[in-house]
Amino acid sequence: MNLATKTGDEQSDLLFVNFNQDCTSLAVGTRTGYKLFSLSSVDKLEQIYDNESEDICIVERLFSSSLVAIVSLSSPRKLKVCHFKKGTEICNYSYSNSILAVRLNRQRLIVCLEESLYIHNIRDMKVLHTIRDTPPNPHGLCALSINNDNCFLAYPGSNQIGEVQIFDTINLRAVAMIPAHDNPLASLAFNAQGTKLATASEKGTVIRVFSIPDGQKMFEFRRGVKRCVSIYSMAFSADSLFLSASSNTETVHIFKLEVPKDRPTEQEPQGWMGYFGQALKSSATYLPSQMTEMFNQGRAFATARLPNSGMHNVCALATIQKVPRQLVVSQDGYLYIYNLDPNEGGECMLLRQHRLDGRAGDSPVPEVTPTDRPLTHPTSGTSYASSVKKPESSVVPPESQPYQELEQGSTGEGEGTGLGHLRLDDDNEFPPMTHKSD
Repeated sequence: MNLATKTGDEQSDLLFVNFNQDCTSLAVGTRTGYKLFSLSSVDKLEQIYDNESEDICIVERLFSSSLVAIVSLSSPRKLKVCHFKKGTEICNYSYSNSILAVRLNRQRLIVCLEESLYIHNIRDMKVLHTIRDTPPNPHGLCALSINNDNCFLAYPGSNQIGEVQIFDTINLRAVAMIPAHDNPLASLAFNAQGTKLATASEKGTVIRVFSIPDGQKMFEFRRGVKRCVSIYSMAFSADSLFLSASSNTETVHIFKLEVPKDRPTEQEPQGWMGYFGQALKSSATYLPSQMTEMFNQGRAFATARLPNSGMHNVCALATIQKVPRQLVVSQDGYLYIYNLDPNEGGECMLLRQHRLDGRAGDSPVPEVTPTDRPLTHPTSGTSYASSVKKPESSVVPPESQPYQELEQGSTGEGEGTGLGHLRLDDDNEFPPMTHKSD
């Protein structure tokens, strides 16, 4: 999340926070550079890289590789792609307007401007396609699936209502338009498989989940009734069973994506109680459609309480030390780690909070309770951590996709020997790359 465009606090040192694609690391941009942290432990926030340079307002790491894409506040139209372990800049590109967001997966790099989207082949950074004249998108709202087979891009199709455009970044074609909400969009999130998309509007009371690419509504959850809120972020768990949503309130909601099981047909009860029950069922037919929808909407399976409200934040669902965790990074400069019970839900226990500036002040770990252990599904007996273990990533063919000539509006440097650094052979998480030279 680019905090530089969302806060009026000129004294704040924190400009950007975000998790990488599989929630194994955390990237933090500040007025003096950027930092990368490992999320392998609850007790310790291990800093794996610290770059002291310019004011970094966007820093996105590609999984656990050494590839990072950065944008500075002093040069908001320039994207730099770097190899942080070698301390080298691979290439840079300049655009016609300020860069509002950058999204990465193993196939594509997306650059989001207010009224256009650039799709790069991540292996050689060639511009494959440009989506121009998009509706005004001042917050750079977009989402990119991390799945190689379902490599979809989602972005607002309107700034008046909540339309979502789905674009296939491999075949470079639009595949669907989803009328998700009556109000403009506020948040978008794909699941890890690229088969589900969560959406929320600026009203913030209802969160919907659609199947991709056909755009059919699968789930609808009600975050609240009393007040409208600003949804800041949403995130699926690795197994797509849970969806987390954070907002400008102190409550983070976690929803469970499960279809209610059909109950067996029971014999109709006799007497006046049976008559009363049938009358209640029949009355639903005469209720307004809005009331019927409200009764059918799911409620939060679990919640986590932040120490304050009104702070911009980013949430994630991760498995750390074989236990499911709810993570929240807040504008107040802390990472909050909660325990999530995948069987019972309820209130999530705060396990630890870490300062992002590296100073002393982390809160102590509370006494370990019986819930702070690998949890199991009641039916299978297998641990939740083992159930969400990600499959082996498929090997990507070494040849890069055919690319078109660099399109007008984006200019880059570093197409010579510098692109050789894109061969991140020191990281198993990233496939080998090649660069075609004419």
